[in-house]
Amino acid sequence: MKILFGGDVVGSMGCEFAAQSVRRIKNERGIDVVIINGENSADGNGLTRGSMEALFSFADVITTGNHCFRRQEAIDLYDEHSFLLRPANYPEGTAGTGVCIIDKGAYSLAVMNICGTAFMDALDNPFECADRLIAQCGTKNIIVDFHAEATSEKKAMGFYLDGRVSAVIGTHTHVQTADEMILPKGTAYITDAGMCGTELSVLGVEPELAVRKQRYRMPVRFTEAKGAQFFCGVIAEINEKTGTAVSVERIQLKESR
Repeated sequence: MKILFGGDVVGSMGCEFAAQSVRRIKNERGIDVVIINGENSADGNGLTRGSMEALFSFADVITTGNHCFRRQEAIDLYDEHSFLLRPANYPEGTAGTGVCIIDKGAYSLAVMNICGTAFMDALDNPFECADRLIAQCGTKNIIVDFHAEATSEKKAMGFYLDGRVSAVIGTHTHVQTADEMILPKGTAYITDAGMCGTELSVLGVEPELAVRKQRYRMPVRFTEAKGAQFFCGVIAEINEKTGTAVSVERIQLKESR
């Protein structure tokens, strides 16, 4: 089976271009399952019902991260939609879930969403969380969105889960890395899938505002940058009988400037 994973989508323009890109990739590459990170899909950050619906128009699963509850209205959405995930290592009793199972008939696929803790919020230990989820999911075909800041923590998680999951795909930093690989025991890995949003931006934000914030250390209200969009992501082909990765490829589609 072929999995398309789209990196962090930024704002309504990112949602629109992601929809176009995913439909094109599905037609050209024979994609079976689409997963996309939507924690920044609403204009102004976070996730809303409108941005969720825009993503579900072309994605099977939406993952998130540390901004999952940025919007008050998002809280109820996680209990309403089993394929909208928040990080599994949030405390017990938090709305929603961090894992879902997609039934494809001949096989099933688990998608897990976990947050790192290095330079991030103090959530439950992500490594122990991964152990618990793997023991519960009942399938060898497992995709992990590891939403983390530190490259070292992402790399460590990749090797920790090597041979136990099909792919560990990093998100959060919005910059696609060039280290896609299949680890020694058969797990596909990349440190960060990248983002879908305005290419000439600072992680999707208007550059002038990001510069002002960091230059003067004063409060600034960020807005999404306007301009040509790009879509960053990963295609991983998985042997559904063994759960091991056959190939992993990072991709970028760019809108004409």
